[in-house]
Amino acid sequence: MRSALLLSFAGLLAAQPKQFVGSKTCASCHPAQSAQQSASGHAHSLHRATEHPLADAFLPRAPLVREPNFSFRFSRGPQGLAVQVSDGTNAATVPIQWAFGAGDQAVTFVSQLDQDSYLEHHFSYYASAKSLRPTPGHEGGRATVARQALGVLHKTFDPEPKIMRCFQCHSTGRLTLGSSFDLQPGEPGVRCEVCHGPGSAHVAAIGSGQLETARKLIDNPRRLSASNLNQLCGHCHRMPAPAGVATNWNDPWNARHQPLYLAQSACFNKSRGALSCLTCHDPHQRLRRNDAAYYDGRCAVCHDSKKHPPLSGPIGSCTGCHMPVVRAHEHLRFANHWIGVYRA
Repeated sequence: MRSALLLSFAGLLAAQPKQFVGSKTCASCHPAQSAQQSASGHAHSLHRATEHPLADAFLPRAPLVREPNFSFRFSRGPQGLAVQVSDGTNAATVPIQWAFGAGDQAVTFVSQLDQDSYLEHHFSYYASAKSLRPTPGHEGGRATVARQALGVLHKTFDPEPKIMRCFQCHSTGRLTLGSSFDLQPGEPGVRCEVCHGPGSAHVAAIGSGQLETARKLIDNPRRLSASNLNQLCGHCHRMPAPAGVATNWNDPWNARHQPLYLAQSACFNKSRGALSCLTCHDPHQRLRRNDAAYYDGRCAVCHDSKKHPPLSGPIGSCTGCHMPVVRAHEHLRFANHWIGVYRA
């Protein structure tokens, strides 16, 4: 009788709509993983602008200039961060509400202008420059009035809701609308439930002592095939283009779409399902930038270094040769995930 009741309870949990519980709830049982993940770039991919760890760096000491005659002044007041743009005659001031990006490479600012539109600010913060520069894609645009100079407008409910996608990929949980039709993320940053799914049924099963059932009621990306796992990551990092859609492989900007390029590599296609994003990247940890020895170790799992031709020249690592850094933008660099043999 007890077994029948437990099975019935497990079935009831599985049938209920799952709700997001938040990373703090996850941390109560998984403190080590939570502490690591909380320090990662994923966890810091979205902040209220004033709460970003780099907020002080978002305030240049001198005005910034945009052609032909616009001057930008950034400030912090009781209401938070704001930017004012002026052409000497007319001026417009906009609060800086959201900061997208952890800041390892860049941070782009977004604000709601009215019930129908959001502003992607003209200036972004770049770690390599330690200052503000034009946002990618904004460099060639020409503005004629102050409001237009502030940046690019996005319709909140556009048929291709780009701004909603930005919030969805930089946050966790369901995106909702506030009273002013403002987009409200469930939890800022890419946290536990982006990869593991809504945790309410999992938590309820643990609370009732059903540990084996609880394991089945939470997603574990490691159970996925390499192709499906890469598609999971590719939901935000861009998955392979649909059939019939051409990709410009010579456009350096596309190098930031890692799953797209990885899917083209011989390493992936000959791995028989062994090579995935998790092969080299632990999603609970910070990205291992400039740690060539670590990535060489990952390559050595499949490749015998003794059979490799002698290394020559300044590049002395696997990734340095076979995943060369691509300059996608003046201030942005990405490893080329189309693993291959490259020549000068």
